[in-house]
Amino acid sequence: MFDPKTPIELEEGERVVARFRADRSTYIKAHVLMAAVAGIGATVLLALVGNAHPWVGIVAAILGIGVRGTYLMSEELGAVWTLTDRALIGPGGRRVLLENIAKVRKLGSAAQVITRTGSKHLIKFLAEPDAVVNRIDAAKGAQA
Repeated sequence: MFDPKTPIELEEGERVVARFRADRSTYIKAHVLMAAVAGIGATVLLALVGNAHPWVGIVAAILGIGVRGTYLMSEELGAVWTLTDRALIGPGGRRVLLENIAKVRKLGSAAQVITRTGSKHLIKFLAEPDAVVNRIDAAKGAQA
């Protein structure tokens, strides 16, 4: 697991431009929305198949997604992505050179980074995903 206290390794002369961290309130909102949508879907499905207790669908979804969200919260909120003047460095030692980034786009509360080889990386649960996309695009443009 990624330890945010472990310093990232920069190349000689490389400088940090920005750091992107997951936002706690965005994480919670995403899980509440996910639980609501899954709960309604499960309840409707159970009602359609004739289950005598369709309300179980919403209870199960809320409990399941709530437990999962609570269990993974510290890991997700501990993820830090570092943008340097040369690369985007992510959890687990992922390093994507700016010159290898083909596209950056917003996906809900995340920024998706797509490389020229087709690899995809998600910077998840951002409070301002548009700002992150713009910052990475600006760094790419400054390097070109």
